[in-house]
Amino acid sequence: MHLDLIESISLAGRASVPNDDRAGSADRHAWVIDGATDLGAPGLLGERGGAAWLAMRAQAGFGAVHGNPSLEEICGQVFDALSGAYACERRRDPVSSWELPRAAFAAVALEDGEVACAWLGDCTVIHRGAGGVAFLTPAPDRGAESAEAAALGPGAGAGSVRTPEVLADRRAARERPKAVLGVDAAQAKQGTRHARAPVRRGDDILLMSDGFAALIDAYAAYDAPALVSRMAEAGLAALGRELRQIERDDAACLRYPRFKASDDATALWVRVG
Repeated sequence: MHLDLIESISLAGRASVPNDDRAGSADRHAWVIDGATDLGAPGLLGERGGAAWLAMRAQAGFGAVHGNPSLEEICGQVFDALSGAYACERRRDPVSSWELPRAAFAAVALEDGEVACAWLGDCTVIHRGAGGVAFLTPAPDRGAESAEAAALGPGAGAGSVRTPEVLADRRAARERPKAVLGVDAAQAKQGTRHARAPVRRGDDILLMSDGFAALIDAYAAYDAPALVSRMAEAGLAALGRELRQIERDDAACLRYPRFKASDDATALWVRVG
């Protein structure tokens, strides 16, 4: 068995800011990466922001896999490559731990008649197979983040993490320990979570960054089966338009409290062939 790419989409939250999401697929594995928004000016890694740097390096790592390693081995190679690249390329010590580049990711690979899934953070993977539609990662849940945004006052997210109050809050939140894709390979290996499910030819797998998965949790426009059904009927571009329309209709972040009016939103649809 192998993976066929059906469709992919990646929408920047704002055209004036680099898109820190990445996604890709190869013969037997696929991945999505969601770089965490920079909370300071570039400088730690040169002129490129840390989120874009990490997403670029991780993308290269997942794309450079050769042979038929297990998903755990693939992830280990990526983690080690990120750690090594950071040691070579950083220009100075970080101001604090909030400045360290970090990301969420999810990846899948075909192994012995099953799909293996690995993830760190809040990217989402949905599998449609003979048994129906099911999450391989935990179901997306931005309840805590929405509550934190609401606590800063109505419409706090309309400034896109650039007002002093929101920036200070997000820096404090990022100081708290959390398993992430970052520049500490040992921490990433220890924190990565795994799942497996049987697959057969014709099964669909959808990988999403949290900006796209907001259709399920933050905006409650779809549940997982309905989202996959809509994807099959109209494609990812139609879902992307619906996502952005919801956000344009609430650009002040009042109905749906959040830290950015629109986040980078990426989805990758592959099929077992």
